[in-house]
Amino acid sequence: MPMSRRALAAAAVALVLPLSACGSGDDGSGSTDASGKVEGDITFQTWNLRANFKSYFEGVIADFEHKYPGTHVKWVDQPAEGYPDKLSADAAGGTLPDVVNVSPDLVAPLAKAGLALDLDKSAAKYRSEYLPGAWAGHQVPGLSGTYAFPWYLNTGPLFYNKALFTKAGLDPEQPPRTYDELFADAMRMAEKSDGKVATLANVPTIEDFGRYGVPLMNEQGTGFAFNDAKGVKLLTKYKELYDAKALDPQALTATPESSGKKFLTGAVAMNPGSALDLGNFKKNAPGLYRNIGITDQITSTGHVNMYVMGVMVNSRTEHTPAAVAFAHFVTDARNQMSFAKKVAIFPSTAGSLDDPYFTKDDGTDETRVRTAAAKSLKNAVNYTPVLFSDQMKTALRNEVAKALQGKESPKAALDNAVAAADRLLQQG
Repeated sequence: MPMSRRALAAAAVALVLPLSACGSGDDGSGSTDASGKVEGDITFQTWNLRANFKSYFEGVIADFEHKYPGTHVKWVDQPAEGYPDKLSADAAGGTLPDVVNVSPDLVAPLAKAGLALDLDKSAAKYRSEYLPGAWAGHQVPGLSGTYAFPWYLNTGPLFYNKALFTKAGLDPEQPPRTYDELFADAMRMAEKSDGKVATLANVPTIEDFGRYGVPLMNEQGTGFAFNDAKGVKLLTKYKELYDAKALDPQALTATPESSGKKFLTGAVAMNPGSALDLGNFKKNAPGLYRNIGITDQITSTGHVNMYVMGVMVNSRTEHTPAAVAFAHFVTDARNQMSFAKKVAIFPSTAGSLDDPYFTKDDGTDETRVRTAAAKSLKNAVNYTPVLFSDQMKTALRNEVAKALQGKESPKAALDNAVAAADRLLQQG
């Protein structure tokens, strides 16, 4: 799929398996023993990657087949649109490929249905090769185990418009670094521009509550908890921003693309992004590019948000040793490093982020973003709960909208969102 922070965020869509598939038994014909000879024909499925990375994947597959002469890998690539539905249909029909590109929320229902191989049992020897936070990214509350190899990671900074900061009487060299500073600067920006310039363009999502330090689920992973006092405080702050037009009036219906356009045109002063965005600024908004400021994600926890992709092994594959070996091969340090140099993503393998490519700043904005992101990823967290489905995200967004519009209190809105999410969780 498209390799940007926004694309990875948008990729966190939920897979809904038929209720009959719920459960956690491994009653398929596959073996969990990956210690045998690596041989046989397997199918590898990616998520919207063929168009831009055909030669890369063909090279990886050729290298694998050369290393293991008795293997053959068939590569299939699915479009971004409808990918969760495709996985759901394959899971229900027993046609799930042997090795599958997944995100944490996509692997959760597959693991619950007994279709994802537990790597803590079948591939534990590889665990130390990956960053601890990345390996944990495909663990599912309520289940013991890890259900996909971590693949590429992404995170990104906050970009801000120095010219707009200056115009509002704010120091362009001192962007906000805490939530209190962010909210204060946003109110100042709205006041000085008579509501014409908002600082933020998006309503708070589940990851924003996580970054703010709100507990998202109970310790057992059986219910959601983001309606606590701290969660209410954050949503109350956003309500104040919305009323003052410090939060863009169209934030209720904003998409990452529309927010990005607002930032390009100077209607919004700050926007999250990745190193990929710098080229877009340079090409399509040279005035903004000359005034671009780059700062860290704002967090109350000391940990930035991580987006993680993974490679899952079908527990019912007929060639477990080959499937596990290939999933590991695709995600090993050498292949991840090679992939990271083709596009602005980051490897999940231990030690890779210490490579000079991720640590040496040559003075350009591109390397500044890359080195800062790589440093922050070493202890980053995927704040979006694995069990927080697309339906749950919609429920939260709808309740947040009601609170911002004054139709419900922030407390009532979050209570309702938690109740809806808990209902959906129980239905799974």
